[in-house]
Amino acid sequence: MPRAESIVDACRATGRGVARRLLLDRQAELWCRELALTASLTEIRARVVSIVEETPDARTLVLRPNRRWRAHRAGQHTMVELEIDGARVRRCYSISSAPVPGERLVSITAKRVPGGRVSNWLHDRVRVGDVLVLSPPAGDFVLPEPTPERLLMLSGGSGITPIAAMLRDLAARDLVRDVVLVHHARSRRDVIFREAIEALAAAHRGLRVVWCLDDEPGAPVGFDEARFAALVPDFASRSTWLCGPPAMMARVEQTWRRAGAEARLRRERFAPPPIEPADDARALSLSLSRVGRTIEVSSCESLLVQLERAGERPSSGCRMGICRSCTTRKRSGVVKSLLTGATSGAGDEEIQLCVSAPCTDLDLLL
Repeated sequence: MPRAESIVDACRATGRGVARRLLLDRQAELWCRELALTASLTEIRARVVSIVEETPDARTLVLRPNRRWRAHRAGQHTMVELEIDGARVRRCYSISSAPVPGERLVSITAKRVPGGRVSNWLHDRVRVGDVLVLSPPAGDFVLPEPTPERLLMLSGGSGITPIAAMLRDLAARDLVRDVVLVHHARSRRDVIFREAIEALAAAHRGLRVVWCLDDEPGAPVGFDEARFAALVPDFASRSTWLCGPPAMMARVEQTWRRAGAEARLRRERFAPPPIEPADDARALSLSLSRVGRTIEVSSCESLLVQLERAGERPSSGCRMGICRSCTTRKRSGVVKSLLTGATSGAGDEEIQLCVSAPCTDLDLLL
């Protein structure tokens, strides 16, 4: 009988050992599979570890990048690369989290854009556990060292994302001395990070937050110079960081020019400046050499937008002249830069489709 019991005990012990090994094997296999998705010698791959629904049309993706990611500075952006319908597409997104020493997590916040291929994909298709490809952090929309004593942050819509990263960074470094945030949104429920920023203001007496909401009774829609000057009468003497919709930014820039304070204004654009309607706007001919097609284009819109409207799918990324993904060979014709207003030569050269508008008939190597 004792021998039988010892045999049973031995079998049980063996069974437990086998079960432990099987469990460990399954865990090892799971970790190997997880690492295989993010491990890369050349790419920055990041796993989505959580998703925060900020507003009805904005969500934050909290990412854990692999070891190829280097620390960012508050206000910088990264290029997100996805495969959508068999095509690789890239878009720039501001990093909305502050850099934290030793922390491997980074956040981007995407606002849904009607018809936007990437923003809608990030909202409708991306789930926790998915892996995205990122570019190294880039951009000079950052606070200098030493940080100016008196700061003004001016934003609209999703333009608050790099601003929020700066505010969080200032708070983490105990540098919230005299900071004013003026943010424009359609309504209170459309303010991205509203609760988090109000909590920062409650914790730091040096931060004053002003929400300019379009749905307030009697309030002007968007940026209004008179209202703004009353809210921040010393704006011209403050170091200012601006990010928002193109039309809003154009009005702000005009205000700063009139005040003679443009040197104090730093900008981050999510799109090229709007093109002013021109009396000499005209229809032009655009030849696409590789596909053997000719389309009619306008001198008052970027080549990228017009090509996409015509059904073409040129490579593109940031859509604001930063990443150079849309760089294309121009064989002949003249284009105007939407960023500087400068015109190109008439000969063979590379141009960026997203920030170039045609001035003459063109021939592109597309």
